[in-house]
Amino acid sequence: MKPQQEVIPFTGYQKLVIFLLAITQFTVILDFMVMSPLGDMLMKSLSLKPADFGIAVSAYAICAGISGLLTAGFADKFDRKKLLLFFYIGFIGGTIFCGLSQTYVQLLVARIITGLFGGVIGSISLAIVADLFSLQQRGRVMGFISMGFGASQVLGVPIGLYLANLWSWEATFLMVAALGVIITVIILFKLKPVTDHLAVQRDKSVIVHLWHALTNKRHRVGFTATALLSIGGFMMMPFGSAFAINNLKVTYQQLPLLFMISGVSSLLVMPLIGRLSDRINKFRIFAIASVWMMIMCVVYTNLGETPFWIVVILNVLMMIGVMSRMVPSSALTSAIPSLEDRGAFMSINSSLQQFAGGIAAAVSGMIVVQETKYSPLENYNLVGYVIVVISLISIFLMYRVSKLAD
Repeated sequence: MKPQQEVIPFTGYQKLVIFLLAITQFTVILDFMVMSPLGDMLMKSLSLKPADFGIAVSAYAICAGISGLLTAGFADKFDRKKLLLFFYIGFIGGTIFCGLSQTYVQLLVARIITGLFGGVIGSISLAIVADLFSLQQRGRVMGFISMGFGASQVLGVPIGLYLANLWSWEATFLMVAALGVIITVIILFKLKPVTDHLAVQRDKSVIVHLWHALTNKRHRVGFTATALLSIGGFMMMPFGSAFAINNLKVTYQQLPLLFMISGVSSLLVMPLIGRLSDRINKFRIFAIASVWMMIMCVVYTNLGETPFWIVVILNVLMMIGVMSRMVPSSALTSAIPSLEDRGAFMSINSSLQQFAGGIAAAVSGMIVVQETKYSPLENYNLVGYVIVVISLISIFLMYRVSKLAD
């Protein structure tokens, strides 16, 4: 049995970097997540059909994946601070365009722009984390940065919906953009250049650099693990609300509370899991969380009409399993690329996450059946069983990643 690893404390500057990256992720995730809660308002305001709205939502993820691949070759050629500022400013511009859109075509173009710029920010942030923090610190760092997901549910979505009800749906996007402008100013003046990787570059050609990142055997293990993790993690999400309302009989009034409580649990769990993965063993934490998630997914997807308080407890327990896989897996995967390939690796990895999420939604859409829009979902439990199979393969792949990270 390995002894507990020593916890390396953060410096004051490292704490600032964690805060900046976490709040940046908060705005990017919120911009993506708030589209679904605003769906009814958007469709009524712009006279959209459901299919049109679906395209507007998926345009972000698809363009984010494409953007990650296109920029992968450039990711290690520039100061990471400048890259972060460039793409974040573009993301803010796209979000402002969303808030000013008055037609479907304008909204679609705005979501494409936002996805092209916003989809790369996560990979740049991960590259900065890998550059500035030792492997023994990254579990805690990823725990704090991943809090952006929970915070967007707890704070961002309710505040965004409140502003939308108070004024209009455009106000939500303009709120995100205003917060982004403030963050940009802080990054500009407080974040130091991140340039150590420039001193060890070998590939002069962008295409050659991208090809090296794609064909590296170590990288392929990480890419495959990431893709499967994303497919397993996203398969239940598209129909989560429909299942809760039509099968579990959760009311529309209870649904925001359910998401808020799940978000709070994420906020509490992420830092704890980060500390545990740094103290104990990242792969062990990942494996335990995966098994826990598999059990909860099977239990949850086989439920019928259920009292709300039980739904809340089971949802929180399932969310703990899902989120507890993210922290150690992200920390382990970040250790695979060498310094000179880190930006390209993270960009490709981020693209795979986006594409895998789209595949997951498509696959679950082919499995799940609903006779009428008010009838219970059928075959949702099959999605849970598919997740179990994918998760078992993911454990094996993450074991290989952990060996490469040693």
